[in-house]
Amino acid sequence: MPNRVVIGSQWGDEGKAKVVDFLTLDADVIVRFQGGANAGHTVKVENKEFVFHLIPSGIMHEDKLCVIGNGVVLDPVQTLREIEDLHTKGIYPEGRLIIANNAHVVLPYHSTLDKLKELKAGKAAIGTTGRGIGPCYSDKVNRIGVRVGDLLDEKELRPRVEVMAAVHNEEFTSLYDAEPIDPEVVIKEYLDLGQKIAPYVKDVCEFLYGQLKSGKHLIFEGAQGTILDVDQGTYPFVTSSNTVAGYASCGAGVGPTAIDQVVGVVKAYTTRVGNGPFPTELLDDVGDKLRKIGNEYGATTGRNRRCGWFDAPVVRKATIVNGLTHLAITKLDVLDTFKEIQICTHYVCDGEKLNLIPNQLSKVGRCTPVYETLPGWNSDTTSCKSWEELPSNAKKYLQRLSELVDVKIGMISIGARRDQSIIIDME
Repeated sequence: MPNRVVIGSQWGDEGKAKVVDFLTLDADVIVRFQGGANAGHTVKVENKEFVFHLIPSGIMHEDKLCVIGNGVVLDPVQTLREIEDLHTKGIYPEGRLIIANNAHVVLPYHSTLDKLKELKAGKAAIGTTGRGIGPCYSDKVNRIGVRVGDLLDEKELRPRVEVMAAVHNEEFTSLYDAEPIDPEVVIKEYLDLGQKIAPYVKDVCEFLYGQLKSGKHLIFEGAQGTILDVDQGTYPFVTSSNTVAGYASCGAGVGPTAIDQVVGVVKAYTTRVGNGPFPTELLDDVGDKLRKIGNEYGATTGRNRRCGWFDAPVVRKATIVNGLTHLAITKLDVLDTFKEIQICTHYVCDGEKLNLIPNQLSKVGRCTPVYETLPGWNSDTTSCKSWEELPSNAKKYLQRLSELVDVKIGMISIGARRDQSIIIDME
């Protein structure tokens, strides 16, 4: 089996966890390489629902190793909460979960600062989850952050927290009229959390090198989606990290030559959570129908997801910046009852035809989607076990999506369960 990166090819929420869970059957190690607890993955197995924000969804397989890489910003409280939830469901990650000692830590005031910034921004707010991800990444880049390894030694942690408090307290008191950070409270609480996560902490770079040398097969699991990438997305309405496949190497500490395939997870339509432009958004009964049938509510926030038709310019952009080798198309079954289905093939902006979503935010707002209409199949796909069993019009729809973005289909998901997956071509 090749080493694969699995990433979202739209605005996130494409169903990556279900795809990773399925592909994990042939893998040995699953690595989460970016993002934080602002991402939510939901997987259903044997009538049990698992929601992960930090731990890779592959942890449900007892013979797999799961890694939280250095590119992730780790909330220790959320991590321990997920471990406890796994325990209640009969899954024990001890000995199988590894946390990078050089991953940065989300501290309580990161979340506070996140919410204060959004409140002060008013109508210009980005629409973050308020989990402190952006402020944590900001401290990382400003070189005043706290890393997981620091939580294991007060000599390391104390000066880091004291410097961070000195930098941020003026901001809290003068700009936001908020309570200042008490370094002693943070140091005490996070030393305790450090002891609780200590058994999981390792040098992930060295660990993964050993796994690769011994011939183990890896899956690198991304969070959010390509069009939320801080460089390639609809900036500033993006996340705070690089969500694209190339960052798997940086965020896991492995060389790019370790990666053989890039699987782009694509919903059979399009959704987005939060603010920002969305050219194919449907503000009508059709959009409401997609939301209701698809249960399109954020796993992290519970917010309504904005819904629209499949947007080829978005996925073409993802194809290029990620070097996609395969598509994993999810939620095809949501379209089972639609008489007609539309696909945005390109945009028109200021009289110009655009095949990719543009980088300039104002230009995205001026884009008019151009649609192609295909007939629906009005047939239940959820029990199909092979390509041949899919309705004819469903196959035509899938083939058209593949043709428009010039990437072959690797697999199709027609339901939330693990067994509702059809492998087409993962070679």
